[in-house]
Amino acid sequence: MAFQRAGDALDREDGGKWVRDALTSIVMESEGSTPSGLFVVDSVKIESQVQGIRDAFGSNVHHIHVTAEPDELKCRYNKRQADLDVSTPYEKVRKNKTERNIEALAKIADIVVSTDRCTKDAVLVRATALLNLYPRCSTNLVDVIVGGQYGSEGKGNIVGHIASEYDLLVRVGGPNAGHKVFAEPEPEAYFHLPSGTRRAPGAKLLLGAGAVIYPRKLLEEIAKHKVEVGRLSIDPQAMIIEDMDRKREAKALCSISSTAQGVGLASARKITGRGEYQESKPFRLAKDVDELRPYIRESQVLLEDCFVAGKKVLLEGTQGTLLSIHHGSYPHVTSRDTTVAGCLADAGIAPSNVDKVLMVCRTYPIRVGGPSGPIEIELSYEKLAERSGISVDELRKNEKTTTTNRQRRIAEFDWVQFKRAVLLNGPSDIALTFADYLDVKNRNAYRVEQLNEETLNFIEELERVSGRPVSMISTAFNWRNIIDRRNW
Repeated sequence: MAFQRAGDALDREDGGKWVRDALTSIVMESEGSTPSGLFVVDSVKIESQVQGIRDAFGSNVHHIHVTAEPDELKCRYNKRQADLDVSTPYEKVRKNKTERNIEALAKIADIVVSTDRCTKDAVLVRATALLNLYPRCSTNLVDVIVGGQYGSEGKGNIVGHIASEYDLLVRVGGPNAGHKVFAEPEPEAYFHLPSGTRRAPGAKLLLGAGAVIYPRKLLEEIAKHKVEVGRLSIDPQAMIIEDMDRKREAKALCSISSTAQGVGLASARKITGRGEYQESKPFRLAKDVDELRPYIRESQVLLEDCFVAGKKVLLEGTQGTLLSIHHGSYPHVTSRDTTVAGCLADAGIAPSNVDKVLMVCRTYPIRVGGPSGPIEIELSYEKLAERSGISVDELRKNEKTTTTNRQRRIAEFDWVQFKRAVLLNGPSDIALTFADYLDVKNRNAYRVEQLNEETLNFIEELERVSGRPVSMISTAFNWRNIIDRRNW
């Protein structure tokens, strides 16, 4: 009640202008001569206070009147007073003339929000929407990169090339896929983190709810790449890989050349652990791991903040389209859907937010060595060396998997498989990698016209079959290895 009396006294002195003067002083002190940003005044009590603020700031002022039924207001007051250990009864507070007339402000408000049947967070959402601070339609701020073959297409290096154009880098999947980015003295390898982590030091990082995480390996990555706590966010519902998952995969999945990183079994436990039946314990999500708690943040909040602010997002898929659990050559597949649709679902991003989809394909597709599944017209390293002019030793060294260091199998380009990947992903653009495998001289090409004739013909046919432009061409693995033909 002392605050009520003090406020009434100030209102009698200058008709409520004191609120305007105090706000103006704060705004000018923090923003300089040209006010900008969002300032919240809580609260105004009489019409002249509202009018004073409008006189000072004009159309930038939005008056929100928050209301509730008397019984609900009394209930809230009594709860607050109990928390504050103050005994002034609600009826006595309501006798104040200003307090009694507070509902009259609804007549002059821009927005009225009734709060009887909603939470504080719901009031914030409704008020934000009424202020038109949310986009009126879907915002196409997300670009997606996926592999168009069996993985190891060189997605990481493509991400490294364009990462600096984005404000948020998102990755899904798990540590069964390693992505490399050129760096000196040695390439950077990423198993959980987005491949643009170092190339775009100003970008935020996000591991979506569909990610599968091996905490020890992730924490090593965080330390190696010097990622600060405030930069990386991990969705609380991302699944945790336990040591037992890795051990069991090493025994059970060797017949399909699994990387045995525990991703599949952890993903399976996320499904079977929903009810009373649990195949194995423990069952942990990212929010349950003490070491990860500083990084735990709701991915939807982070994404929404980006969309509202008009910030660009890059979603990085892992592995390749033909390793999809649904669309690949089962059972020689991974444990998730690796298409654009699957990546979006794992990240929690609606398809209507997507602008560009970049599908990465290599000139000669690969599968990991061993019983990893069918691949059309397998090719020997000796034959590829003869065609490309690259030594067999160098080819074999290049074609070792990032995660398990296994020798890969290599094959002729599969046009049927390529067309199917286009249908599954609906890309806006194609990125072609390993152009030097067509001819080692392509490593010296920094413009399209410097590529050899066979490569130019190959690119033309890719565009004809897919109906999409080949917007990026990787010619080697160095600082100048991308010929960028994008119109975006």
